[in-house]
Amino acid sequence: MKRFVLVLMVMVFAVLCFGNTLLWAKKLTYGYVTPGPDTWYRKDVEGFQYAASLAGVDVVVLNSDYDTEKEIANIQTLVNMGVDGMCIFSFNPNGATIAARECERAGIPLVVTDNVGQVLKSGHDVVACIDFDWKAMGENVANYIAENYPGEKIAVIMGLFEHVPVQIFRQSFEPKVAELGKNEIVAVRDGKYTPTVAVDQAQDLIESGYDFSILFIFNEEMAAAVVRMLKARGLLNNPIKVISTNGAPYGIELIKEGSIKYSISTSPG
Repeated sequence: MKRFVLVLMVMVFAVLCFGNTLLWAKKLTYGYVTPGPDTWYRKDVEGFQYAASLAGVDVVVLNSDYDTEKEIANIQTLVNMGVDGMCIFSFNPNGATIAARECERAGIPLVVTDNVGQVLKSGHDVVACIDFDWKAMGENVANYIAENYPGEKIAVIMGLFEHVPVQIFRQSFEPKVAELGKNEIVAVRDGKYTPTVAVDQAQDLIESGYDFSILFIFNEEMAAAVVRMLKARGLLNNPIKVISTNGAPYGIELIKEGSIKYSISTSPG
């Protein structure tokens, strides 16, 4: 579904913004600002590149590496290049708004990915926003845990605390857990969308003596790494059960084997 949206997005860029005459007269170049090296983000870029290839459009991809200043520099670089369209997937609340402002000034059509619609409040023109319902996902996970593991305590390893979807998810998940009253969250850690960081956080939670048997991990790339560590220590499902989000191919296999108990698909492909 997401790939179809990306294909449609590229076609909208080409037809609405440039017209049929210009489309055939000029080789178009789109810019893509991606937030970091995470596999999920890489797949999102690949989807954009695939759609652009179908339209005969070149793509320039700039990676911000979770660095706010680098992200701003990437936006400005693409604006200065005079790209014919831009997509930004920002990891912080301000990146998409800055991109919208700069693109509007330069007359560059902009699509924003996974900003939870925040950029729409800026008043700047954008072609489209592509989003998941992170609020609903937070409530869904809370409900699943309450229904299937009542009385068990939860530790949480999120993505990147600065990332708006992480903030929206937490704003629904944590209050919903409290409202349902069946579980208690004992710790929330920042995994920074990095598997090694997530493993370090999980190990620290265990070594620090936190009492929990449910470990929610915000994406399956981090979850897969933590599962390997828990297996090695004999703690997977004994007692620590892993719950995640993403719907990646390796996540599906981990669900089939029982290593991940539950996940929600938020696939970029």
